[in-house]
Amino acid sequence: MAASMKDIKGRIDATRKTSQITKAMNMVSASKMKRAERKIKDFTLYMDKIENIVTNLISRNGDLSHPLLERREVKKAAYILVTSDRGLAGAYNSSVLKQFAADLVEKKHEAMVVTIGNKAHSFAVANGYDIVNENPIHVKDDVTFYEVRDALNEIVKMYIDGEIDLIGVYYNHYVNTLTQDVTTKTLLPIAEREIEQLSLYEFEGGPQNIIDDVLPMYIEDMLYGILLDAKASEHASRMTAMKSATDNALELIDTLQLYYNRARQAAITLELTDIIGGANAVE
Repeated sequence: MAASMKDIKGRIDATRKTSQITKAMNMVSASKMKRAERKIKDFTLYMDKIENIVTNLISRNGDLSHPLLERREVKKAAYILVTSDRGLAGAYNSSVLKQFAADLVEKKHEAMVVTIGNKAHSFAVANGYDIVNENPIHVKDDVTFYEVRDALNEIVKMYIDGEIDLIGVYYNHYVNTLTQDVTTKTLLPIAEREIEQLSLYEFEGGPQNIIDDVLPMYIEDMLYGILLDAKASEHASRMTAMKSATDNALELIDTLQLYYNRARQAAITLELTDIIGGANAVE
């Protein structure tokens, strides 16, 4: 009985230490998520303006031409898979990878992937996908575009040269703290968008010159916004996962404590029985 009590006590101590770790991770992720939310909010204002300018240019000037505007039959595509480097984030990584694998079965064209995060790279290697980047691309919590610039430029060049016909992105879209939706977005060709009212712009240098300069920047900004969005989703998912882990640990501690109290009471009862039995034997 004493050994059993010792084992239970050990499990209680170990679970309590684990709950302290998960609680700390929950608080860290909550802080990082708040910063990521602010970045998304600030960047969205800029991105909306750039998108409005591009839409105006394309809508008002039907004779504009640019390789990034060309649409053709999709025979081969490149997909950017955005995941994290670390786990302990609930279904954040698995949901994106499962969705991509399911969609790829239904696609009739060839596909290659750009892997952002260790989880995506390990998944692509394990499944034998054609990978553009030799090593996984790591994106820090303080998201910058420099980490993915080279890989993006490579597949954009492949699109311009006609080697691929579509560039898509799979990532988790941040809705709120509890909800992150797996989202697919097409980077190229640039999707046509309808807006209710076109703003009036006057462009110096002509629409063609403007579109030549703006479109490459527009593609980079789209991917940067996606990375910000995905990073906020990662922090939110990890925060939720660590909150659940902490709650489960505390619940397990309560259960183990109940077992420990029962075992202790049984040990005391056994000792009292031995004492009473001994006293009766003496009498």
